[in-house]
Amino acid sequence: MKHNFGAGPCILPQEVFKEAAEAVLDFNGLSILEVSHRHKDFVAVMDEAIILTKKALNIPNGYSVAFLQGGATLGFTIAALNMMRSSKRAGYINTGTWASGAIKEAKKVGLDVDVFASSEDRNFTYIPTNYKISPDLDYIHFTSNNTIYGTQFQDYPKSELPLVCDMSSDIFSKEINVADFDLIYAGAQKNLGPAGATLYIVKDEILGKSTSPFMPTYLDLKQQIDKESMLNTPPVFSVYVAMLNLRNLIAQGGVKNIEARNNTKSALLYAEIDRNSQFKGAVERADRSKMNITFLLNDETRASMFDAMWKDAGIVGLPGHRSVGGYRASIYNALPIESVQVLVDVMKEFERKS
Repeated sequence: MKHNFGAGPCILPQEVFKEAAEAVLDFNGLSILEVSHRHKDFVAVMDEAIILTKKALNIPNGYSVAFLQGGATLGFTIAALNMMRSSKRAGYINTGTWASGAIKEAKKVGLDVDVFASSEDRNFTYIPTNYKISPDLDYIHFTSNNTIYGTQFQDYPKSELPLVCDMSSDIFSKEINVADFDLIYAGAQKNLGPAGATLYIVKDEILGKSTSPFMPTYLDLKQQIDKESMLNTPPVFSVYVAMLNLRNLIAQGGVKNIEARNNTKSALLYAEIDRNSQFKGAVERADRSKMNITFLLNDETRASMFDAMWKDAGIVGLPGHRSVGGYRASIYNALPIESVQVLVDVMKEFERKS
C-alpha cells in the first residue's frame, strides 16, 4: 500500500476511483471519455455536480456555480477581469507563490494593484494580520491556503469591499460561509476531483458589471453562467469524477464531518513534529495549514537516512517544494488517518535511531 502525501493532483476515495474507472469502459453504453457534452446523460452529470456543490457548501440563493477549464491560474485573470470596476484598483494579500501569480495577472489586465499585506519579508512563513484596507478598491483578493509554504488563513479578511478568494487547496475541507464572498474559484485537483476542471462560485450581483475594455467571451463569467458551463466543451471526465466525489463526500457526513477528520489528522502530525527532537515546523504555529504540513529536519545531514525510512514505509510525495525544502505532507480529505499514523511512526523510529 502506498501512502500518498503528494500536493496534487489529489488523492481521492478508492470507491470514487473504482466507479470512475468503470465509466471509462461503460457510461450508459459509451465511455465517459467519448460521450457528447450535449447528450442528456452528461447534462445530467453537470447539473448534479452543480447541485451537489451547492448542497455541500450550503451555498445561498443569489449565487451561481460553474465548472470551467483552465485551472486556477486562468482564474487569476478571470477574477481580475470580472471584478474590475470604476476605480480599476484592487487589493491583494501576498502570502506565497500563487498569490504572487494572481497579483501579476491582475496587473497585466490593467488593474492598479495595492498589495496591502504581504508575508514575503519572512519567506511567506506566516499570514499577515496588521494591515489597512483602502476603501476605494474594487475588490480584495487572497489565497486561503498556501500549498507550497504550508500556511492557511484561520480567519478571513474583514471588509465591506467585495471579497475574492482562490480556495484551490482547501475548498471542501472545512465549512465556509459562502455569503461572505463575491467570487470563489478553485482548481479541482486537491479535494474535488482530477485536474482539468476549475470550480467558480459567483454572486449573481457581480455578473456583467465589469468595466474592463478587454473581455474575451470565454473569460466572461456571465456568459459562462448563462451557458450553464457549456459555452464550449467542458472537461467532461473531470466534472464526472468531481460529481462522484461530491456524492461520496455528502454520503460520508458532508463537509462538517470531513473537517473534524482533517482536524484530527493535522493535530496528530503537528503533535509529533513539535514533540520530536529531530524535526521542527516550517511556519508560524498560529498560521499552520491543515492541508499542507511543512516541516524541516533539525540536522539536514541526516536527510538520506530519514528519506530511506519513509520510502521503505510506502510513503510517496513527501519532499517539500524546491523553493522551501524540507518536507511537505499534504493531507487532503481522502487521505486516511492510518497513512498519517504511518508517517508519525516513521518519525518516532527515526528519533530512536538518532
